[in-house]
Amino acid sequence: MGPSALTDGDGGTRVGLVMQALRARIAGRVLAPGARLPSIRAFAETMAVSKSTVVEAYDRLAAEGVIQARRGSGFYVVGHAQPFSVADLGPRLERAVDPFWVSRQTLDAGETVLKPGCGWLPADWLPQDALRRALRTVSRAPAETLADYGTPLGSLPLRQLLGRRLALHGIEAMPDSIMLTESGTQALDLVCRFLVEPGDTVLVDDPCYFNFHALLRAHRVRIVSVPYTQHGPDPVAFEQVLTEQRPRLYITNSALHNPTGATLSPVVAHRVLKLADQFGLTIVEDDIFADFELEPAPRLAAFDGLDRVVQIGSFSKALSASARCGYIAARRDWIDGLIDLKIAASFGTGRLAAEMVLTILKDGSYRKHMDGLRSRLARAMGETSRRLRAMGVEPWIEPRGGMFLWCALPEGLDSSVIARQLLAEGIVLAPGNVYSLSQTAGRFLRFNVAQSSDPRLFSALGRAMAAGTRHGRAGTV
Repeated sequence: MGPSALTDGDGGTRVGLVMQALRARIAGRVLAPGARLPSIRAFAETMAVSKSTVVEAYDRLAAEGVIQARRGSGFYVVGHAQPFSVADLGPRLERAVDPFWVSRQTLDAGETVLKPGCGWLPADWLPQDALRRALRTVSRAPAETLADYGTPLGSLPLRQLLGRRLALHGIEAMPDSIMLTESGTQALDLVCRFLVEPGDTVLVDDPCYFNFHALLRAHRVRIVSVPYTQHGPDPVAFEQVLTEQRPRLYITNSALHNPTGATLSPVVAHRVLKLADQFGLTIVEDDIFADFELEPAPRLAAFDGLDRVVQIGSFSKALSASARCGYIAARRDWIDGLIDLKIAASFGTGRLAAEMVLTILKDGSYRKHMDGLRSRLARAMGETSRRLRAMGVEPWIEPRGGMFLWCALPEGLDSSVIARQLLAEGIVLAPGNVYSLSQTAGRFLRFNVAQSSDPRLFSALGRAMAAGTRHGRAGTV
């Protein structure tokens, strides 16, 4: 970890940066309890600072009881390991531009809090009547369904139905190439456990869904990014990253990219797959928003035939975040290894959620729900876009469906500052840099159009933008 990757948390000094680098290594267990610290000379060279700077940093950490000096031997980490903290593995950011901040604020928010920055639909936009009917149906199921573990692969009828749904996108997946999971997040977690190890390099889009960053940090991998365009990852930058960084895994959305709403083009998809084959890259295609599309987009898994591409998805966004049910579609020989990991991590599959999802998919209510939902979201997208444009907030593109609008604030405004101001008024926003590994999306906000109809949002946003513009002008005088 070089100095340029650090954010100073100890007063803006070089000594503070060295201390922070050591704390991060200790928190991430790169330096375990009892481990000897690098020599003063070696760490000075690593950090590109003077030896006296490292001496002072070591002395301060020793005074805090984090490390201890042993005469004639050097410095060592003290005591027992601290509890693992994912946040310590990333750059030290203000909590307003921290993925965990956004997740905690939206998940903890009460009924009176507005959540235009969240990633899910309002409860009354979901098929509540269909969910209640499914619950009643499942309540009459055999006792084994209500009480027993499911098989490691999960419900066969649901996997068969998922196979038919995948075929609509050109993806050939037999039931034994599909494994059910508790959620899309668990699907990605299991795939990462299976395919990468700590220290491996993983590629993501910039911007990308912020929980990709959080989950990958938990796996202690090295994260690199590629700029995302309106047609997919920048092919030139993609090839450069593969050439220079040699990532083992690339995680992306093909349809209705989160947060941008962009759609992968066939030309870019073809180039990405050729490069993946050339460099031995495996791709995880998160297709959680598949059913939100107005027109089908290309799927990497369809072009690839589930050779180098693993597809994951879930019904949390379209049906219910409480009825957790996701899936992994992958090569059959990989499914065997994933089954073992699933048993180790969660033993069996929860049967109730899978039975509910199967019931709703089979009785036709899901199709009717999604037809109405797509139309409702299209109206909300147009209205939210119109209101934001009138305020000088410009959508990056007009998405071909979905719930997200990726928007740029006027020059000179910082979305993290705006987010903190609106939080004080009971409104949770999602500032751009939580999605950007390179921290180059400071002007952007992601709006969930289904959660953006309340006039209080636009009034508060207008006030915050006006205040930010006045402060910016004052700073230039």
